[in-house]
Amino acid sequence: MDSMDEDDSVYDEAAREAVELGNRIANDDPEADIWDVADGLLAGAIQYWLFSRQPCGDPRCEDCAPLSTAEARLAELLQTTEELASGSEYFHSPTDSNVGRA
Repeated sequence: MDSMDEDDSVYDEAAREAVELGNRIANDDPEADIWDVADGLLAGAIQYWLFSRQPCGDPRCEDCAPLSTAEARLAELLQTTEELASGSEYFHSPTDSNVGRA
């Protein structure tokens, strides 16, 4: 298995585990608001993402330069979030208010 396949596998596993965790929390507590579950998962994912993107501390590090400030990390996080959201099968819903109805 090459590095790209391993990266895809880890990515897919992490995404699958996050969805399974949300489903498990919601199923274990039928009174739980699924929006609260989703917001909690998102908060944790953001924390982990930001932690993983901390610069190494060398101000001349070329690898860290694109994410060397809080603002740069936030911009990257927002771009990544927009890409992931718009690529989701749940992005558009037949009940969206801007969907035409005959």
